[in-house]
Amino acid sequence: MNKYNKLAFISLCTLILWACEPSDVRSAAQVDARLAQPKVAKISEQLPPYLTRDIREEVFYFVMPDRFINGDKSNDNGSKTLVESQGGFDPSSKSHYHGGDIIGLKEKLPYLQEMGITSIWMTPIMRNQAMQGDSSGYHGYWVLDFTAIDPHLGSAQDLKDLIDAAHALNMKVFFDIIANHSADVIKFKECHGEDGKQWLGETEGLCDYKTLEQVANGDTYSTFVSPGSEDIKTPQWLNDPKFYHNQGDSTWEGESAIYGDFAGLDDIDTDNPEVVKGLIDVFKGVVSEFKPDGFRIDTVKHVNMEFWSEFSPAIVEHAKSLGIPQFFMFGEVYDFTPEVLSQFTTTGNMQSILDFGFQSAVFQTLVERKGTDVLAMLFAGDHHYKDADSDASQLVTFTGNHDMGRFAHLLDVAKFEMDEAEKLARVKLSNALMYFSRGIPVVYYGDEQGFVGDGHDKDSRQDMMPSLVASFNDDDLLGTDKTTADSNFDQSHELYQDLVALAQLYLDHPALRNGQQAQVYAQSTPGLYAFTRTLDNKQYLIVANTATTDQSQTFTMNYQGYEPVVLAKDKTEQDGVVTINLAPLSYAVFKAKK
Repeated sequence: MNKYNKLAFISLCTLILWACEPSDVRSAAQVDARLAQPKVAKISEQLPPYLTRDIREEVFYFVMPDRFINGDKSNDNGSKTLVESQGGFDPSSKSHYHGGDIIGLKEKLPYLQEMGITSIWMTPIMRNQAMQGDSSGYHGYWVLDFTAIDPHLGSAQDLKDLIDAAHALNMKVFFDIIANHSADVIKFKECHGEDGKQWLGETEGLCDYKTLEQVANGDTYSTFVSPGSEDIKTPQWLNDPKFYHNQGDSTWEGESAIYGDFAGLDDIDTDNPEVVKGLIDVFKGVVSEFKPDGFRIDTVKHVNMEFWSEFSPAIVEHAKSLGIPQFFMFGEVYDFTPEVLSQFTTTGNMQSILDFGFQSAVFQTLVERKGTDVLAMLFAGDHHYKDADSDASQLVTFTGNHDMGRFAHLLDVAKFEMDEAEKLARVKLSNALMYFSRGIPVVYYGDEQGFVGDGHDKDSRQDMMPSLVASFNDDDLLGTDKTTADSNFDQSHELYQDLVALAQLYLDHPALRNGQQAQVYAQSTPGLYAFTRTLDNKQYLIVANTATTDQSQTFTMNYQGYEPVVLAKDKTEQDGVVTINLAPLSYAVFKAKK
């Protein structure tokens, strides 16, 4: 049995044993019998009610509805009356709508619940401009109407039905919202010509950014809206160019990151008090109508900090006034350092942000094969997040997403050669670090089915339903002989089952969800990383091995009697001194008796 087959056996044992005491270890025949049926982890049914549940109890599933499953083919082409929101359907193109919708997502709630998911986060679902250039708004980030559901995805009633169905399963639903920009409607004569159809800019494809100083000195762009598009945004005030910055395209650096158009999208002037009030009112209205459980907020760092410090508390307080006491918002800040990320939860008054720092640390340790001290340095910065109403335990953690690509893809293009068994082992270890370290885990849709992808953005947004996209279907998926040309909702897939096991452990041992984290050991090379999670005087020791060889280390602990929750290769203990021996790319969890 090679080292990765050994690891696979350990993972299978974990599925069976989960949180069992040593006396519960079963025979091989019993193990085989138990493996005949896929395990499920309906942990949402055993958690506190969704309405009052703390955010640190959640396991998120991040899904792009258009790429999930088509529950209603009649909405594939979008609106039947609004030209700007119809069409763009081409399931053979990775750049267009594929037909997935809210009804389809509702049908698959049991699949998610049985994986141990408790909260669903959807990409933006508000009405989009169907086409911009040669691509469509399937992803949801080209909003025209901030108050209505995109007709490609269904109706307002469909959304309410989804939320009701999720709540009936004690699961939460989160919307992805945007305050930074709207769809690309406003044009600049100096770049787009008088008719908006020609290119006059000095830089190909880029309308050069004009600084605040240039604008103050009268050096501005001449804005216009093409005939027929003067009133296509909702609310109505969003149609007036005066409520946008109109300074050209962002260069992603300096002031342009806040005041420039995001790849041509109309950059909303969130410095304007009228805009601040208008957007607060818009999203209060969304909360009032649909009663979601929270928001993920897009492109947060491209908006001035003062906006968030006013917007965030206003929306949370409004939700509370409607009887949603645990309404929760987390923002996307594409940065990898706690010093920068934490500014948005402290100065910006946001409850949480996506922890890009965690993603980077896992990437460095498991893909680039740096030392586990990278993880230690990340968690050593957790103090930056501490303020009166939030801390690092509320950060939302992930390993890959729809912009940067899937974690399996990052492994696929790594400079180190590895076979499928090693890739699967690294994916599983990344999941374990995500679930058992501080923060709230997010599973990116399709990762549980071994999706890989060819890169970031469009190449990481595959179909769960049978796909017609050639560049998706030629992928070699992990852990299966299927391709994305097949339906991929296999509950026996080993990665799905791995997440089931992690979720069950998450449920059975509350300290693994929200216990205080403390570092025990790290090293400057691939190898062991150890930390504890402690809650109500119950302590767990978690040890991960990022190396491709067995690793052993001795720890002096304050607690005693560490018994296995997830088995290590070997463990000895005497008088508070614990020695752990771990197989390659594996992890172990121990619970102290006293």
